[in-house]
Amino acid sequence: MRTVKREIASALIFSKDGKLLQVKNAEPKHGVYSDAWVIPGGGIEEGETADEAVIREVMEEVGLDISSCPRKLVWTGTGQSLKTLKSTGEEVMVDMNFCNYKVQLDKNARDLQIIPSEEHKEHLWADVTELKNLNLSKPSIECLKSLGYL
Repeated sequence: MRTVKREIASALIFSKDGKLLQVKNAEPKHGVYSDAWVIPGGGIEEGETADEAVIREVMEEVGLDISSCPRKLVWTGTGQSLKTLKSTGEEVMVDMNFCNYKVQLDKNARDLQIIPSEEHKEHLWADVTELKNLNLSKPSIECLKSLGYL
């Protein structure tokens, strides 16, 4: 099996009322960690900084413009997941290096409109006390534990 390496920028997006946005993939075979709740984010493109990528990915995945929000790099880590490439149907192992940013929004979760991309079938604003009850991806668990949320 072929291995693909990816640099990933993700955002721990907190609403004013302290809820954390989580998303779940729509296509089980094509996304990484498809059976788990994940932190919104995606691949850093060539010539793009991690900060630029996290702004673009959050807009693409959930329709939130975080470009004017303070963003702080809070965690770096690694992860692996199987993925089936849409273009060829090839199953590959994806080795990922994560750059996770914390983003604090100035509105309560109920007042924020999420516009999910075709990639995600569900989104959830979770209270941090509820995170332990969710099926989270391994990198999400590692990140959230290191920050004291789990």
